[in-house]
Amino acid sequence: MPAYWVARSKINDPAEYGKYTDRVPAILARYGGKVLARGGRYRILEGPEKFHRFVVIEFPTLEQAVACHESPEYREAAAFRSGGAGEVELVIVEGVAQAA
Repeated sequence: MPAYWVARSKINDPAEYGKYTDRVPAILARYGGKVLARGGRYRILEGPEKFHRFVVIEFPTLEQAVACHESPEYREAAAFRSGGAGEVELVIVEGVAQAA
């Protein structure tokens, strides 16, 4: 069953945050991740207006999504945003079974 990374972020230092985003696509691909939405237009309907970047990534399974997040290469890339270059909320949620 597919699973989805759903992330909300605020970029405080675009140059430093870019060091993270430059590395992530190749890492996601190794774990079967497929970007469905990243950046682009959005409209906040409820909740705080703290975050201004939204990302949705589909993985084949919840386990692959977690393995990607816990991988050494992802942790290394995430360190570029962890020092204050950005603020992130990230949730991994399993999809629903499709009716046959």
